[in-house]
Amino acid sequence: MTAPLHVIILAAGQGSRMKSALPKVLHKLAGKPMLHHVMDTARTLGAEGIHGVIGHGADQVREVTPVDDVTWALQEQQLGTGHAVAQALPEIPDGAVVLVLYGDVPLINPETLVSLVSRVNENSLGLLTVDLANPDGYGRILRDDHGKVNAIVEQKDATDSQKAICEVNTGILAVSSDHLKRWLPQLSNSNAQGEYYLTDIIAMAAHEGIAIEVAQPAHEQEVQGVNNRLQLSVLERWYQRCEADRLMAGGASLADPDRIDLRGEVTVGQDVLIDVNVVFEGRVTLGNNVSIGPNCLIRDADLADNVTVHANSVIEGAVVAEHCQVGPFARLRPGTRLASNAKVGNFVETKKAEVGEGSKINHLSYVGDATLGRNVNVGAGTITCNYDGVNKFRTVLGDNVFVGSNTALVAPVTVAEDAVIGAGSTITTDVAAKDLAVARSRQRNVKGWKRPEKNA
Repeated sequence: MTAPLHVIILAAGQGSRMKSALPKVLHKLAGKPMLHHVMDTARTLGAEGIHGVIGHGADQVREVTPVDDVTWALQEQQLGTGHAVAQALPEIPDGAVVLVLYGDVPLINPETLVSLVSRVNENSLGLLTVDLANPDGYGRILRDDHGKVNAIVEQKDATDSQKAICEVNTGILAVSSDHLKRWLPQLSNSNAQGEYYLTDIIAMAAHEGIAIEVAQPAHEQEVQGVNNRLQLSVLERWYQRCEADRLMAGGASLADPDRIDLRGEVTVGQDVLIDVNVVFEGRVTLGNNVSIGPNCLIRDADLADNVTVHANSVIEGAVVAEHCQVGPFARLRPGTRLASNAKVGNFVETKKAEVGEGSKINHLSYVGDATLGRNVNVGAGTITCNYDGVNKFRTVLGDNVFVGSNTALVAPVTVAEDAVIGAGSTITTDVAAKDLAVARSRQRNVKGWKRPEKNA
């Protein structure tokens, strides 16, 4: 029977170099707190238990992480990584495999961790190391004459010759809970930091003849921790470039792969064109031949084949069918659904609007809480007056309705098919099919009118 996997995520540090009141692990990468990246990775491993060790800003961390699959352990005093792991250990059963991760190391690849965990049994533990051209600040991996790992020395405790070693400890390891429960009480804080180092268990394992099996990540950025905002920005750009490469491999052409931001999950079809400074958030699906102009924000939206989104448009919580045109400077708010060949033009805002096949709202309009049939034409400056200060009401426009410019549709109101609304009208009652509705005051021209003049 395979041993159950339990993941401990260390997230108790203050992160003073971030210069922030926000706990370090809650700073965002790709729009999501670093800690949440690590938790999501742990979930992909099928862990039986996820344990978060928190300390500084513990209440904030819990509030921002409203999950029921994480067991929290409080480290009231930050006395080192060994002490932190010990806080979570009572909740972990005997005979489990324990994987130790860090809330400020957000981009570790699940495949790397699967490889690491596979090396663990009762006679071995898994240690993740990485070779760095500049190992400054990291604990160095010490090996014996046979090349076997026998200890880790922290930089502050290392000799000059040890500091020259380029293979370093990432802090990530996997080990039997039985070994941890035996070794952690033996840790000493007799070191330069006065802390209980988790890394000291490597020497204990070597002394007992426990094999120390080493794995390494495919990219060093996977194991880079974040201690300040500069390091966070470096990881952000690496992550974004990886996502850009993934989109291009999937069938998208990017005007500039370094000027696109993905803060969620994006899937693309073939022959997708994405211009510069486009931001994707949440879950976004782009069909074949979708074109997105510069400076657009697409959030939680589905865009079908052959959709064109022109520059400076915002699409949020919307479903856009094939062959639609959006923008420039359009805003589709949540609940908007465009049927095929619909058009929402410049400076148009929609919200909870169902726009029928071939219908057009070309410019300078607000259409909210509305249902538009097929081939409806909404003139410039039209608004649906859907809110009375307390309740929302719906506007319904039937097939082939023509709405003249500068019209106010005061909901609830229904305009039946083939009706026409004269420009400048305020429509407060239903309009029957094929009727012309004109609701505006009569024009009066005053002859000989003298314009006011300023006093000298």
